[in-house]
Amino acid sequence: MDQPEGFVVLGKENLVCKLKKSLYGLKQSPRQWYKKFDSFMLSNGFKRSDYDSCVYLKTVNGSAIYLLLYVDDMLIAAKEKSEIAKLKAQLNKEFEMKDLGAAKKILGYIEKVLRRFNMHNAKPVSTPLAAHFRLSSDLCPQSDDDIEYMSRVPYSKGAVGSLMYAMVCSRPNLSHALSVVGRYMANPGKEHWRAVQRIFGYLRGTSSACLQFGKSRDGLVGYVDSDHAGDLDKRRSLTGYVFIVGGCAVSWKGCLQATVALSTTEAEYMAISKLMFHERTKHIDVRYHFIRGVIAEGSIKVRKISTHDNPADMMTKHVPTSKFELCSSLVGIKV
Repeated sequence: MDQPEGFVVLGKENLVCKLKKSLYGLKQSPRQWYKKFDSFMLSNGFKRSDYDSCVYLKTVNGSAIYLLLYVDDMLIAAKEKSEIAKLKAQLNKEFEMKDLGAAKKILGYIEKVLRRFNMHNAKPVSTPLAAHFRLSSDLCPQSDDDIEYMSRVPYSKGAVGSLMYAMVCSRPNLSHALSVVGRYMANPGKEHWRAVQRIFGYLRGTSSACLQFGKSRDGLVGYVDSDHAGDLDKRRSLTGYVFIVGGCAVSWKGCLQATVALSTTEAEYMAISKLMFHERTKHIDVRYHFIRGVIAEGSIKVRKISTHDNPADMMTKHVPTSKFELCSSLVGIKV
């Protein structure tokens, strides 16, 4: 590393310091931390998951104990509290750590959000967004009274962000609704706020819903759908996709396409490219056509799915209650 300011040795300004220990904030610090933690866990009989390198498992007397690592936070789960206490003691000897007690950050999140925004008594509804919500920028505040009213509403001051967190973590069936209300964060109107309140109402009636894995021989299956020109402001199309393993969603997204599609076919073609490429890819024309080569190589198999059996349909448009419930069940959401 460069010699720290104020500690430069005269006559040796061109020299650098050799690090004997990784310092917090340097580029390699996260890697060094993980290597040390990983070595400690493996030396204590834990096995690292082949599917997620931050999940560790150990079987003790026929019972499993799990440790999940997120940067420098840990979540430990086991049937026996004594095993949890034992692991905590081992960790405390090796690392400086603070016991934050029982898990509370994620568990009960929906109920906490409902109470935070005074929606815990909201009327339950069957879908996050109803057909009569035709949201556009034309509904943004036009009068001083509307502007003053919306200034007191926590639309962009936590409400949409809190709902977005729930969607990203465990609620793929909120993708379309959050994609729509998220477009008006800068200048929301009363109708936009009513749409957000409806989403809260949906969560009020499904607060106990969760993603549940089952058994399946299909391996990894991806569904994709688009809604041509679904955006009322710029007439961009919407893309929705969901990947399922063991009958349960593991990755999903609902968003506007970057450019305007001139036909339904073009919108679908652009939607399927989302399955393969990073959003920051610059060569858009290459991105949209490279999918042909991938299909030709047999890396993925593309099949036409009836709209009645495509769970990604709920991520691009409003669907009736019966269809919404079917789509939710297909991605593993159990109430």
